[in-house]
Amino acid sequence: MASIVPRPKKSGEITYQVKWRQDGDWQTENFGGEEGEEQAGQFRKLVEAHGNRWPHGWIKGRGFVEPDTHPDDVDLIAWAHRYADRLTGISERTRADYKRDISRHFAGVPYQREDGSEVLLGGLVHTPLGGGPVLRPTVCNVTADDVGDWVLAQENGVPHPSKEGQWLRQEASGKSIANRHGLLYSVFQAAVETATPLRPDNPCSKTRLPRSDDGIEEEMTFLEHDEYARISSCMRAIDPAAADLADFLVGTGLRWGEASALQARDVNLKRQSVNVQRAWKRKGDSATFELGPPKTKRSRRTLALSDSQMEMLRRHLAGRQPEDFIFRGGLGKAWRHSNFFHRKWQPAVAEAIRRGLTKRPRLHDLRHTHVAWLIEKNIPLPAIQARLGHESITTTVDRYGHLVSALDGEIAAAVEAAMGAPAPRGLRTVG
Repeated sequence: MASIVPRPKKSGEITYQVKWRQDGDWQTENFGGEEGEEQAGQFRKLVEAHGNRWPHGWIKGRGFVEPDTHPDDVDLIAWAHRYADRLTGISERTRADYKRDISRHFAGVPYQREDGSEVLLGGLVHTPLGGGPVLRPTVCNVTADDVGDWVLAQENGVPHPSKEGQWLRQEASGKSIANRHGLLYSVFQAAVETATPLRPDNPCSKTRLPRSDDGIEEEMTFLEHDEYARISSCMRAIDPAAADLADFLVGTGLRWGEASALQARDVNLKRQSVNVQRAWKRKGDSATFELGPPKTKRSRRTLALSDSQMEMLRRHLAGRQPEDFIFRGGLGKAWRHSNFFHRKWQPAVAEAIRRGLTKRPRLHDLRHTHVAWLIEKNIPLPAIQARLGHESITTTVDRYGHLVSALDGEIAAAVEAAMGAPAPRGLRTVG
């Protein structure tokens, strides 16, 4: 606990000293003048609120002081865009995503006041330690507290200032916040590591982020074999070629962009396998797509195929050139996700629901369903990780580990069998 010690001077003035122990050493701060006693009391509460430590941002003898700024300090949003523009080793789609997050989430949501002026809400701002109006963020003036306030604003969402019950921006998921915070960390780290550092530290280095598994990140739908068979049957009645692609998706667990980008040269007929080497990528912010590398390094992989899958592929490979796409729409071109989803998948699911299906799966749920079927057959998660092309086993465990609990009975039986095995009875005599 901190204490206040009055210290009279010869002049009759009294100085009030706040005294406390921090890490085994005595710490003191003095307050004088007409408001000295009141200021000392307020400071003692601050010290105790910080666990008997100097309050964050307080400079001894000076109080709360704004951090020194670099003479070349720049606007944070401009610096962040500069950082994204100069990043190497990323796709143009990733660059566009970064710049979108900078404009939307670093800068905040634009809101027009009644007087016609515009303000940005929910974005990064700098709140001076001594109070006063908030300031536009710069590379140098943003503090750890400012970053914490920004994270909290994303957690809570941005309510509409004048329309009760409405939102300018809904609450963000833990995963989305972590992704944006990671980008902000990199932006500040570039300012720290530049040839002439713009600031001495990274204000994002000790941010406490919300758990990424709070709430539902993605509502996954897992289909039983008979449920998928019902959808497949309905789709086959609409378009047999489309049904082949759906069967291939659920039978391999490939992402849509990977399966629809497969070419004849990717199939190894002798080894009954397919090589995943490319995927469709959105071109920047446009609605056009181009071929690029798969999502991660581990996404470049070879998948073993079943006899029935190979038989289906042979039908589609007949008469194709090496660079022809395996799965093609009515015009002989590669399927576009929007066309397949709206013209084939949705009608098939709707018909299956009319016939009794109780689930409404998305196209990506075929990948989740594939995993569920593998786990049902006791395929270990590391093998599933390799098949899905996940960069880390953590991704596989976090997303699908809960399904393994369905095997608890079999695991318990295996343990029981192992524990119940007869122990060896001494040494065996060799005669």
